[in-house]
Amino acid sequence: MGAHRRKCDWCGSGTPIVRDMEPINPEYQYWCEDCARALIIKGDPIETYRELEGEPIYGRLLEEHCTLKRFYSFVTA
Repeated sequence: MGAHRRKCDWCGSGTPIVRDMEPINPEYQYWCEDCARALIIKGDPIETYRELEGEPIYGRLLEEHCTLKRFYSFVTA
């Protein structure tokens, strides 16, 4: 299934913008913007990720909403 046909693993309806490369639960790897933002705000951001849309949408979300001082890893294809 191509990335454009895949849906968010959490909500089941949004288009994924980011993939968790080291998920705790492999059933939840692909996240839409709204669900990814909720993870960050909750304090459980994706630490090792790959952007799916070609733009750093998730990186911007981290900058805007993350107050934790952790290191995050952007993974390239």
